[in-house]
Amino acid sequence: MSAPALPPPTQKGWPEIESSHRPVAQQRPCVRGKFLFQGSEKLFVQGVTYGPFRPDEEGCEYHYPEAVRLDFLQMRRNGINAVRLYTVPPKWLLDLAHKHGLHVLVGLPWEEHVTFLSGPRRARDIERRVVAGVRECAGHPALLGYAIGNEIPSPLVRWYGHKRVEKFLERLYWAVKKEDPDGLVTYVNYPSTEYLQLPFLDFVAYNVYLESPEKLQAYLARLQNLAGERPMLMGEIGLDSLRHGPSRQAEVLEWQGETVLGAGCAGLFFFSWTDEWHRGGHDVTDWKFGLTTIDRQPKPALRAAQKTFQDVPVGLHSQWPFISVVVCTYNGGRTLRTCLEGLKRLKYPSFEVVVVIDGSTDDSVAIASEFDVREMHIPNGGLSNARNLGWQEAKGEIVAYLDDDAAPDEHWLVYLALGFMAGDYAGMGGPNLAWPGAGWVADCVEHSPGNPTHVLVTDREAEHLPGCNMAFRKECLAAVGGFDTRFRIAGDDVDLCWRLQERGWKLGFHPAAMVWHRRRSTCRGYWKQQLNYGKAEAMLERKWPEKYNAVGHATWSGRLYNKAFFSWLGLSQRRIYHGTWGSALFQSVYSTAPRTLASVLMLPEWYLVIALLGLISACGILYPPLRYTLLLVAAACVPPLSHSLLCGASAAFRLGQPYRWANLRLAAGTAGLNFLQPVARLVGRLSYGLTPWRRHGSGKLALPRPRSIDLWCESRWQSADQRLRAIEENLRAVGAPVMRGGDYDRWDLQVRGGLLGSARLMMVIEEHGNGQQFVRMRLWPMAQASTFVVALLFAVLAGVAALDLRWTAWALLNVPAISLVSRTLYECAAAMAVISHAITTSQDPRSEQRAEPTPAASKPANSIEPDVSCLPRLNALPPVSG
Repeated sequence: MSAPALPPPTQKGWPEIESSHRPVAQQRPCVRGKFLFQGSEKLFVQGVTYGPFRPDEEGCEYHYPEAVRLDFLQMRRNGINAVRLYTVPPKWLLDLAHKHGLHVLVGLPWEEHVTFLSGPRRARDIERRVVAGVRECAGHPALLGYAIGNEIPSPLVRWYGHKRVEKFLERLYWAVKKEDPDGLVTYVNYPSTEYLQLPFLDFVAYNVYLESPEKLQAYLARLQNLAGERPMLMGEIGLDSLRHGPSRQAEVLEWQGETVLGAGCAGLFFFSWTDEWHRGGHDVTDWKFGLTTIDRQPKPALRAAQKTFQDVPVGLHSQWPFISVVVCTYNGGRTLRTCLEGLKRLKYPSFEVVVVIDGSTDDSVAIASEFDVREMHIPNGGLSNARNLGWQEAKGEIVAYLDDDAAPDEHWLVYLALGFMAGDYAGMGGPNLAWPGAGWVADCVEHSPGNPTHVLVTDREAEHLPGCNMAFRKECLAAVGGFDTRFRIAGDDVDLCWRLQERGWKLGFHPAAMVWHRRRSTCRGYWKQQLNYGKAEAMLERKWPEKYNAVGHATWSGRLYNKAFFSWLGLSQRRIYHGTWGSALFQSVYSTAPRTLASVLMLPEWYLVIALLGLISACGILYPPLRYTLLLVAAACVPPLSHSLLCGASAAFRLGQPYRWANLRLAAGTAGLNFLQPVARLVGRLSYGLTPWRRHGSGKLALPRPRSIDLWCESRWQSADQRLRAIEENLRAVGAPVMRGGDYDRWDLQVRGGLLGSARLMMVIEEHGNGQQFVRMRLWPMAQASTFVVALLFAVLAGVAALDLRWTAWALLNVPAISLVSRTLYECAAAMAVISHAITTSQDPRSEQRAEPTPAASKPANSIEPDVSCLPRLNALPPVSG
């Protein structure tokens, strides 16, 4: 087949559009956070796929230079700045692309659709061909990057297992990097293998064809969270005009482009430039995805693409909300200038900056005066107080908060505003990324636990937004009274998020609303930060006891995003949904819940277990057999040590092969911080009373035995749900940690008396007509069986010591045994007392007046008199009628 006759640029039918061509700078594209940059300019990929076409006599799949020149010229005239190729191009094509200001994503072809791992020889041959393709393009100024694969079929991934495929792609990645170290590398995935974990890629790319705006928007949010902190491109989007018609194609392409860019993607490639397409030795004629016809006549889709690319990342809306950016600083002069310079570069039509100087004694005042900002000078009153004054003085309908040691991306407010406009959210936030080039200690901190991070319930809804990157509607802040001023250093953002959600409002998350945040650059600074976070956790637990488990850790409903997380000892397992016989179109990965044992071993309180065992082994001076406890101490140290070392190794591998000394230093530093961080958190928590043995409730006690409470109600009918909610509210009012029974539980409410003991309540209501009810409630204590097992173990050891006439050792060993049993009984008694009191106060005495029951609605003859010692307000109940 000969090359089609291509029209000259001025031929009738082409839209007359001014060329946006600008000479391409010599800097090669690079990755910064969620976006691509060329030099200091952000690079949004506005691309189309191109070819391959029927090869000529010399095997060239791109016709001849003049035909390509005409295509590239029309691309630039329509706002296109990138092309994606599926094969390695000749050098003259790259030269033409550079001349016309086009970036080229080069596909490195190999046998992706066959069993490519069936033998080592084939794998080596693929690697050699990939390297040869890179050599032909390496260093060219038109190069956007390399794609080391495109849509490996899901049956093949299932056949080999995802781990083997992931390792092979990583092998190809490093082969490319060795040949062209500055070249960007990606793999173009698709929904059926979205579960592939490829953290080594410079940016991620997906081919997605969805014909519903809502489905595409939801799926892009999911893919963004899979991409994490890397840029995401759409490798292919489009619609077939042969089946849907040119007008429908143009309509779909327009909203697809707007949706992709609005979702925070770094760019997209429309599939394709022309209806001409050659694959597998044949011309493809039953699809027409092109923006132009085979003879390069423009279709309505070309105008739609041009409209999409007119103003990136998103077109201007009729009215952007006015946003007030509040920066609170206390002696933050070291980083404040960089923060305000970043705000000065924001690309948003209507915003103001309010700087609250919270009693600073450094040069913060002088720095703030250099910028066009509103300043507020107040005596030092803590972070929450400063944030409150900020929103109260803000003029915007939305108040965005940025820490003084952070700097925003230039489109930060654009994406926050898009998030607010896309849904009914009270708050909105985005990711915070580590400040680049902050030093190796900061790099270690970045890969250690405890950094500010978001918690997501769904791909677009958050449970928690960190204070360094959060925004709220001003009216919502006013409705809840703003921030709680008792939190002076940390914890105020968590508290505010929980209070907003308690009102029934939702918090949103936009993956592209990113800021750069400085991690602690010294070990001392990191220790102090984690110490303060531990204190904040203790304060939050006092205010929100129902949000914390028995040990004292927040029970998040959503997923906590953390680089330091590492799967170990069953802490998390990946399960991939393939569908029956691998038939599922969307084959997703699901992480199972952590196993209880693995979770306990990773808690800061595990260090208390180590300390206790160390104390017992020290008693070996008095009783030599106790020295064998040193073996238990060593065994107890294995989980946190192993976890820390594996986290360090995981962080080092992310740097890659060329930086081996940096790998070793990063691994050692990260491992050390992972081991020390729980200690810092533990010290902070213990210093503010958040201990495993903390007391809950009012301090009153009730005999920890099963009991029943019966109540005859005549004048006010209430459902079981209403009565249980009333009891639950009373429990929360006294600060008792209360849980609701689940779908498979034979109890309704549980009150935690502490780590070892609790009490449960179950209710049943008998209906007797005319609004009369007989309410039965059963209470019983609950204790951990493992507690008594451990106590029995110490008692047995004490008995052995007594037989040996070692009375000092006998006394010492009896202490933990007696303490465990006594503490369990105490906590059960406290829980029984607080739940009994809540039942009493949940009854409205005005609704339980003395009245003679009618014969038709008398109390059952076998009913039980209320326990008036527990429910003193129930002594006015009518007597039992026979």
